[in-house]
Amino acid sequence: MAVSFSVLRKTPRDLVVVAVVCAAAGLGLLVDSVATLPLQQALGVLAWGILLGLMKGETWHVRIQAAIVVGIATAAEYLFSPHWHFYSYRFENVPLYVSPGHGMVYLAAAALGRSDYFRRHHAWLTNLALIGGTAWAAWGLFFAERGDMGGAALFALLFVFILVGRTHPLYVAAFFITTYLELVGTFYGNWAWATQWPFFGLSQANPPCGISAGYCIFDAIAVAGAAAIAKTVDFAAARLRGSALPAWLDTPPAQEAYEEE
Repeated sequence: MAVSFSVLRKTPRDLVVVAVVCAAAGLGLLVDSVATLPLQQALGVLAWGILLGLMKGETWHVRIQAAIVVGIATAAEYLFSPHWHFYSYRFENVPLYVSPGHGMVYLAAAALGRSDYFRRHHAWLTNLALIGGTAWAAWGLFFAERGDMGGAALFALLFVFILVGRTHPLYVAAFFITTYLELVGTFYGNWAWATQWPFFGLSQANPPCGISAGYCIFDAIAVAGAAAIAKTVDFAAARLRGSALPAWLDTPPAQEAYEEE
């Protein structure tokens, strides 16, 4: 165990964030798969603690992005699960860990996308996401017993995000993080996707191959929203430059933060 902690201390923080989120999600979903409702709620409290702990090491710009993701993803969860029934959780609720979980997933994708590892290998990671996702979509369309036309439609949107998005490393990273999360969650039975899209009737796998596109929408809104807030803060700071400003207000975002160009 001492060796493991030693390795962890020498690992760049970005990869530590990814490892913590993936480990917490995997272990948490395993426990939740057999948990009672009170234990599930306790897992939610723990998830909030992990998210807040990870946020302490981020710039205020990234914290705003994560907060936006938590807000819009939570609203989407209540619409898509208990209201529209695109998918359902074990207790037919939206578990307490879901909201902080979205924030953790965003931080993991942001950390992976900005990491030195991603910068060194961005070409083959991007190709892996595009080719792997295309193969997955083709399997769902033509070969799988349970069709995935809805997932393929979502993957087409993800394809566009990755090819033309200004923050495409974030979207590629989101593909890997969310694919892991969805495969684990559906394998353990924490949630299950409906066989068809409500309203449209498109077939849907469990999980859909292109579900990462939904997370990319959250991420794009977060990047744009945080950029708008940053411009507002800059304007306010310029007007108040003569007076003392809080340190977080007077500090520009770090270069690794995703900003709308």
